[in-house]
Amino acid sequence: MTSTAQPPQSGARPAPPEHLGHVIFIAAAAAMGGFLFGYDSAVINGAVEAIRDRYEVGSAALAQVIAIALIGCAIGAATAGRIADRIGRIRCMQISAVLFTVSAVGSALPFALWDLALWRIVGGFAIGMASVIGPAYIAEVSPAAYRGRLGSFQQAAIVIGIAISQLVNWGILNAADGDQRGKVMGLEAWQVMLGVMVIPAVIYGLLSFAIPESPRFLISAGRDKRAREVLREVEGDIDLDARVAEIEHAMKSEHKSSFKDLLGGTFFFKPIVWIGIGLSVFQQFVGINVAFYYSSTLWQSVGVDP
Repeated sequence: MTSTAQPPQSGARPAPPEHLGHVIFIAAAAAMGGFLFGYDSAVINGAVEAIRDRYEVGSAALAQVIAIALIGCAIGAATAGRIADRIGRIRCMQISAVLFTVSAVGSALPFALWDLALWRIVGGFAIGMASVIGPAYIAEVSPAAYRGRLGSFQQAAIVIGIAISQLVNWGILNAADGDQRGKVMGLEAWQVMLGVMVIPAVIYGLLSFAIPESPRFLISAGRDKRAREVLREVEGDIDLDARVAEIEHAMKSEHKSSFKDLLGGTFFFKPIVWIGIGLSVFQQFVGINVAFYYSSTLWQSVGVDP
């Protein structure tokens, strides 16, 4: 899957205000995947010590359960593009919403540590899908004049999701008198923290039924009539023939990427690949993941009430 980012034709006009509001709604709905990305990634922070206590596990086993979601992320991100090209962007969003929901319920009601880890992998897969589908879909439905600004919705939603997850955790912890294993609505506080994600996951799923399929996918599937309707809906009064021809030309001229494209150079991979690997490695040295997953534990260790 490759997002469309063609320059506008000379006859194309930016979407008028009445269309722009609708496009903003579409982009915001798609960015809910980013919100869930941030929420699901960070919500475990408030449950770490309760999970350690309930299952009586050491730091190594606990760290594996927390980090195992990243395996699902990698698989989801690697497969999302192909899945989206086969069944469409909207169907992928709906699958992702279902996986987020299942993961939230399973994580809140685990039988043992092993199935908590399993549900985190499922949630990670949904994160991986959302991280690929959201930005691509937004780029494909956004008018060129607003594509960059609307594309930023995804990153903003991720940060908002992280912040909201911590605020919700704080509220639940207060309701449990500061005890992660205290009772809230018949469950331990940490279970409620993980289960609350059902709410935004369901909202994401419902919103996916309210937004149109990507014009790019519709054209690739031979549904030109529907693609024209969507283009008119999001871009306003444009030359539809020229716009469809533009998308078709871009699709035909694209190079289908494969793993072989990464190979070459002196050290097996191309230099740009090593730069990407290096950036990922140095990102870990910054220590952001420690704060991401263990900030509550760190504050408690120095005597600060989270």
